[in-house]
Amino acid sequence: MGAIQTIGQIGVPVKDFERAIRFYQGVLQLPLLFSTGTLAFFDCNGIRLLLSLPEKEEFAHASSILYFQVANIQEAYAEFTDKNVSFIDEPHLIAKMGETETWMAFFKDTEDNTHALMSEVQIG
Repeated sequence: MGAIQTIGQIGVPVKDFERAIRFYQGVLQLPLLFSTGTLAFFDCNGIRLLLSLPEKEEFAHASSILYFQVANIQEAYAEFTDKNVSFIDEPHLIAKMGETETWMAFFKDTEDNTHALMSEVQIG
């Protein structure tokens, strides 16, 4: 069968390859698996993240939003703010489903892509 099983890799276009590697490895602290030419592969808890310079102008646009799960969004927000991450907003409640609250805080990477921290908090 050709059924989709999982996400194998997510590609993020970058403008400045070395600057992007420093941000994802140094600031977000994602492990760099390997880098070759204009491709850098990171591990995000089993999902591979590919940073690359666009091969053609048609691919040189912002990526989809990546939602990085964190255990404590307030602590992660404070830590990344100390590392000069450019947040668009502060952690805020997005949805409440039963005993679970979903919190998010959106930020820009060094390449002007928008991503988010997210945390699911058990209440009650």
